[in-house]
Parts: sequence; C-alpha cells; structure tokens
Amino acid sequence: MKISKLLVGMALGLGIIASVSAQSTMRISISTAQNSHQGVAIDTFAREVEKRTAGRYKIQTFYNGALGGERESIEAVQLGTQELAFSSTGPVPNFVPETKILDVPFLFRDKAHARAVLDGPIGQDLLTKFDAKGFKALAWAENGFRHMTNSKRDVKLPEDLKGLKMRTMENPVHIAAYKGLGIITTPMAFPEVFTALQQGTVDGQENPLSVIMSAKFDQVQKHLSLTGHVYSPCIFLMNKASFDKLSAADKTAFIDAAKEATKANRARVDQDDANGVADLRAKGMTVIENVDKARFVATLAPVNAEFEKQFGKANIDAIRNYK
Repeated sequence: MKISKLLVGMALGLGIIASVSAQSTMRISISTAQNSHQGVAIDTFAREVEKRTAGRYKIQTFYNGALGGERESIEAVQLGTQELAFSSTGPVPNFVPETKILDVPFLFRDKAHARAVLDGPIGQDLLTKFDAKGFKALAWAENGFRHMTNSKRDVKLPEDLKGLKMRTMENPVHIAAYKGLGIITTPMAFPEVFTALQQGTVDGQENPLSVIMSAKFDQVQKHLSLTGHVYSPCIFLMNKASFDKLSAADKTAFIDAAKEATKANRARVDQDDANGVADLRAKGMTVIENVDKARFVATLAPVNAEFEKQFGKANIDAIRNYK
C-alpha cells in the first residue's frame, strides 16, 4: 500500500515537473533602447507569442545591445545560441546577399511605397532566401528613412559631406554609396556609436529619427539634415531549427505575432517621424529640412550605375516602379 502511494506521489511530482517544463523560454534582442520603435516591436512580439501559444512560449526581451550588436545577434541566431533577433538590415547582406538591393539609396519614394514592396511579392520572396542560411525570417518591420547628423556643419548639398568622418552600418551597399558622396566611412556596430561621437572618433552618423531620438544623439550631435537617403527595413529573425521544431499551429502563432508587432513598430515610426523634428530642435539641434535630394541622386549616378550592374537594372526598376 505504501509503495503504491509512493508511486502515485512520484507520478504526480513528475507530472508537475512536466507541466512546468512545458513552458519554453526564448530570447530576442535589439541594439536600441526599450523606449524605441524596435523596443515596441519586440515587446509586442513577446506579448503576442505568449498570448497566441497560451503561455507555452515565453519570450525574454533584451535591449541596448545587451546580447551584442546586430551582427553578433544575427550570428547567434544562425548558430542557434540565441533563438530570435530583431535587427535593422544593416548587417543582414553579410548573411543573405539577396537583401543588398533594399539598401540602394533613394530606392523608395516614401514609407507607403517601401511597406507595399516589403509586404508584397518582392518582399515576401526575399523572406524565403533566409531559409538556406539557417534562419526563418518571420516578417519585415521598419527602422525608417535614414537622415544624417554631424558635429561639424550644416549639410544641405552633397558637397557639404566631403571629408566628414561618418559611422556607417556594416553594410557594403551603404559604404559604397557614402564613399560616392565623399564621406570618410567608418563601419561600426551600433552599441559603440554614441561613445565614438562623444569622443570625436567620428564626426557624424546616419539613422532614422526614431533611432536618433531613442539613442539621444542630440547630446553629441549638433546638425541634422533630413536627407532620407536610404529606407531602412527591420526584420524578425528566428533560428531555423528552433522554428522547424514548432507545431504547425505554433509556427502560425509566431508569424502572426511578428506581423502584429510590425504594425505596432510602424505606428511608432510614424509617430516619431511626426514629432521628431520639433523634439530634436527643442533639444538644441539645427535641423535642415530643405535638402536638395535631386543633387544627391545626381551625385550618386556613378555608384547607382554600379548597383544596376550588380543587382540588375530590371530588379531595381521593379522596386522603384512598384505600385
């Protein structure tokens, strides 16, 4: 009798352990602050995953490069030492070269055009290119249009950039384009940028208003020019093996959670774009709004000719002309 009670007790104990371990914890990271468009993205994603899987999956969120810069986080996801990452596409072409085309300067007319391309057949086809590289790309989200800041002078024309030392993302397309504008490029992971600007290692950087605000670059940069030279997507990446282990219903839950998070992320970018100029002016930045974009495009003509050779003019035109 005692033995049977003991066995029942053990069985119950094991049952409790099994139900506790049924909750799987995964990690997701960003390089920016929690109070940012990227923070909104991963916080929404974590909440939605937990809700859609009835609490069986819990997503731990990490901010400010706590698990490394974007490139390191993507590498960790590829290796499977980290399950998820949310990143700008800055370092992504180093892993999935097909995505380079999205970084061509002045490719997108506006956010509506960029979002339509990413949500449509072109963007969805690009998501499938990640599978062979050890990733499951869940959804495109957004960083926004990138603008230039520096500590030296107002930038209205491409000529004003000549000789400025600018931090760039670790992205071959950006580096080629900025060299074409006469910038001295310094590729650098995002968590290092504030200190590099503060110490004068670089004169400037370029990022969307959302990032400039959340990173408090107004504290170390005086001049902002609304160049809008590159549209910067973000992406939800998951380790492919981790995704493949999910049930069909849970796979759908993760993808739908990423889509819901993208909506929240884009709404925050819109809000930051609407308030950003006034906010940064109030913090002492000089903001140049009337940038001669046609002059920038003309200056980049030789670089764009190279991009057309590299990516195919038809492929670039398909994005430019997408309705």
